[in-house]
Amino acid sequence: MQSRPEVQRDIAAPNPGLKMIDVMKKFTWAIGPAMLLLLACSKKADVGDDLPPYQPPVQQVKTYSFDAAPAWSDEFNTDGAPDANKWTYDVGGTGWGNHELEYYTNTTNNANISGGILTITARKESMGGMNYTSSRLVSKTPADLLYGRIEIRAKLPAGRGTWPAIWMLPNDYAYGNWPNSGEIDIMEHVGFDPANVHFSIHDQVNFAGNSKTSTLKIPTYQTDFHTYRADWTPDSIKGYYDDQLVFTYNNPNTGWQMWPFDKSFHILLNLAIGGDWGGSQGVDDTIFPCAMQVDYVRYYKMVTTVK
Repeated sequence: MQSRPEVQRDIAAPNPGLKMIDVMKKFTWAIGPAMLLLLACSKKADVGDDLPPYQPPVQQVKTYSFDAAPAWSDEFNTDGAPDANKWTYDVGGTGWGNHELEYYTNTTNNANISGGILTITARKESMGGMNYTSSRLVSKTPADLLYGRIEIRAKLPAGRGTWPAIWMLPNDYAYGNWPNSGEIDIMEHVGFDPANVHFSIHDQVNFAGNSKTSTLKIPTYQTDFHTYRADWTPDSIKGYYDDQLVFTYNNPNTGWQMWPFDKSFHILLNLAIGGDWGGSQGVDDTIFPCAMQVDYVRYYKMVTTVK
């Protein structure tokens, strides 16, 4: 019976170690949230000190120019038929979608080179059910002729019913049949409206009577050679006659319907007779033979500079 009070005394006696633990717990509960906040703020400050100052993203600016030397050209320095490595022909008398009146041939009777000049001649003669013959040359330019400078030096025919053209069509019609896949008319002239030379583009929205067109009066169109040029980039198509800017069409960035000009194109040279536009005031049969003459055709590749 004497041992029990001793046990009671042991239990009731204060324990210095337990008291210290209790004090530390209370202290931790008191300062814990503040300490955690202090540590978090200190960590944030450390991370922020290591980051470089904010720099806004750099906007790249692209500018376009053209090579000094042509990537493809024909100077027409070899007499006879056009170079078969550089040109082929559209042949036939189907009206070509414009109710034209000529039959296009692939002979030197209608396309011939002499003295450094290509001459495309329209004649009053019957062939394939048509009353006139002429020629329509199609370039074998590089398949990647996408953007660039296209320059042609030419002398145009005179006379009511003539419709010479220097123009471009797509290789693959990726957006569908004309006009969806685009057309670039570097030069068009109709004989009933002498001296007014036209630069135009066509697409799904801009075609026929709604096409984008500019006109420049060139009084010596039939007596002198003049330079007809297109500068074609992802941003715009610009037309120059004798280095004078006459036409600008900017990419509206609204889709292919108004900018199908992001595919490869080729060059055409032809002299049509009659047609919906060229023949709208008839044909003067006293003008034949008549001809469009071409001194050269040159294609310069586009160069992109990023700043």
